[in-house]
Amino acid sequence: MSDEVIKNLGPLAALAGTWEGEKGDDTAPDEDPSQAESNKFRERMTFEPMGPVRNHAQVLYGLRYSTTAYRLPENVAFHEEVGYWLWDSANKQTMRCFIVPRGVSIIAGGTVEPDAKEFELIADLGSETYGICSNKFLDTEFKTVRFEMKVVVHNDDSFSYEQDTQLRIKGQSDLFHHIDKNTLRRVSS
Repeated sequence: MSDEVIKNLGPLAALAGTWEGEKGDDTAPDEDPSQAESNKFRERMTFEPMGPVRNHAQVLYGLRYSTTAYRLPENVAFHEEVGYWLWDSANKQTMRCFIVPRGVSIIAGGTVEPDAKEFELIADLGSETYGICSNKFLDTEFKTVRFEMKVVVHNDDSFSYEQDTQLRIKGQSDLFHHIDKNTLRRVSS
């Protein structure tokens, strides 16, 4: 990977590489959507530096990423996603653009300082910039209305995240907070 690309990744530079986490917590709707289930999981994330990407005057650098989560103790894959984490240095914007193969795509973003070790990314249903798009079934039955993610890069070659995917479940008055969190350690650069 080019030193030029790494130096232009801003707060994302620390995430380049492959990471594994063994103690994730997932709170999701149960088979009966009025109930929550809690699952333990392990996951593997890969972040590959890329860029520059030029949109006329805008120049982005980023990380092409993929993640797979495995439910424990069965060690069976239950979640995948692919996408990009992007850094717009001129506007101090960090973005996470991803697709989940259940039929959801999200572009979450936030204002972040270039040397930040903690940052938050948010997407809202209906936003023309940082927003959410779902397939027809999910839009009716499990509509994602907000996505919030907090990332903390630690000094010991690890990072942690907590994300809250807020769902409007058909027939329920309160939003369901689908929470995922984990701490991952770098296994390769």
